[in-house]
Amino acid sequence: MSSRDRSQERGREGAGPQRPPRVIVVGAGPVGLTAALALARARVPCTVLEAEDERGAAYFRSTGSKAICFQRDVLDVFERLGAGARIVAEGTTWTTARTYYRGREVRTVTFPSGAGAGEGLLPPWINISQARVEEELLAAVAAEPGIDLRFGHRVVGLAQEGDGGGGADGVRVVAQAPDGTAALHADYVVGADGPRSAVRELLGVGFPGESFGDRFLICDIRADLPFPNERRFHFDPEWNPGRQVLVHQCPDSTWRIDWQVPDGFDLEAERRAGALDARIRRIVGDGDYTLVWSSVYRFHERCAERLRVGRVLLAGDAAHLYAPFGARGLNSGVQDAENLAWKIACALRAPGPAAADALMETYHAERWAAAQENLRVTGDTMRFLVPHTDEDRRRRRDVLERALEDPEAGDRIDSGRLAEPFRYADSPLTTPAGPVPPQARPEAPVPGDICPDALCTPAAGGARERVRLRALLGPGFTVLAEREADAAAAARACRGLPADVAPVALERIDVSGAAADALGHPPGTLFAVRPDAHLCAVLPPGGPPERVRAAIERACGARTPAVRGR
Repeated sequence: MSSRDRSQERGREGAGPQRPPRVIVVGAGPVGLTAALALARARVPCTVLEAEDERGAAYFRSTGSKAICFQRDVLDVFERLGAGARIVAEGTTWTTARTYYRGREVRTVTFPSGAGAGEGLLPPWINISQARVEEELLAAVAAEPGIDLRFGHRVVGLAQEGDGGGGADGVRVVAQAPDGTAALHADYVVGADGPRSAVRELLGVGFPGESFGDRFLICDIRADLPFPNERRFHFDPEWNPGRQVLVHQCPDSTWRIDWQVPDGFDLEAERRAGALDARIRRIVGDGDYTLVWSSVYRFHERCAERLRVGRVLLAGDAAHLYAPFGARGLNSGVQDAENLAWKIACALRAPGPAAADALMETYHAERWAAAQENLRVTGDTMRFLVPHTDEDRRRRRDVLERALEDPEAGDRIDSGRLAEPFRYADSPLTTPAGPVPPQARPEAPVPGDICPDALCTPAAGGARERVRLRALLGPGFTVLAEREADAAAAARACRGLPADVAPVALERIDVSGAAADALGHPPGTLFAVRPDAHLCAVLPPGGPPERVRAAIERACGARTPAVRGR
């Protein structure tokens, strides 16, 4: 049965699934599908409305790869949602990024792979097409009874009922559907409907920023090439003088090649003249190749003025657009989706409307700060890649020339600072860190950081299969403690909160000590972990279990947080 058939079976004309949706997600791209799966994991039923027609195998084969680079912590999100195993298995792993200037290597960055994906840990990066990721997410959504997915539903109306804030009754959504107009009602709406977001337009939220005039040509080609599976960035190569080229390996002997091209570049004219073939052959040589997909882009740097208006939240490209160098677009959108999902789940169980409203405002506080950081980083990259002033051009030339002789100068080359999770150190949900104990390692995580991962050896009898630490984190909050008694006491102290709290004892899940080593704090430290795997508190040894309750109350909306200004 197709998704549309399932939708019709559950009810027509806005009747929705058997249980009314608590959330409507607008957009069935990868961010919207991630949000739906994260809501389902938190036991929140939702309806997904997608304007386009249903997507089958032919769609995924014909569409371009679009985004290709997925970071370890985003793969971890997919794992939590039950869609990660095939994505990771199929993706091309890479751990090295090399940068060249006029054919000479001037910078190399290697990402630690830990024990390696083959031994249980997730790889630092994989390359796989956005289309394949979307296909796997769609399959997971189709198998989830708590999600009602409706294609061919274009949102044309949006009204918040009540005061539009925490005390509002909900949101009414009107969509043009294949068989007429559908009117639906939900507690919250998520706008994940892309850069031309109808939800954002209906809210009247501005989308300021800039668009870069320079163009970039992207080609995916299939060929057997002797290149390593690395990220290779070329400044001023002889086959694209004065500009740059990025080369990535993808699955199925497919290679992503990304050229900076002149303003006014005409892809179809170059294709007809044979110049596109000549351009590709300067990189791949004389062997056979197949052009799988090609496109020309201008890049944009934009962020919505608000990511949350009452009970409506914006995520992914509807909320922000970044230049792609550094892979911060889709990776950040997935983190938006997980962030908003667990907060909606807690808000629906909050002790009152004020607490729910304050908790939902932290979605804007946290993810708007993350967006501003991404804009700053990608803006710096674009000024280095595409300098527009004499000063910027001189600085870029000086940095690249010095790097030919001085390896340390290579650290100043900016070909895209690669994505990483945002630190919520200043979030109103984060319990501030106390003095760092002298026994802690310098790189030990602090409140707001994402919880480190480790390959743990459980203390079970017989054959002991190792498991990732983060795979043991539940859909609610988790308390990590060295001793089982301390973890259980902390979880008991959290009874009655609007979020589940599960205890995890290191002495039971990791006799090898790998988790304690990754956490890096002295024995007896307690760690409170949010549903999105970020640490909301790191508490020193000693003290009553109630301090864990206070930290999780602060993080889940049981206690109204004082939201800082943006």
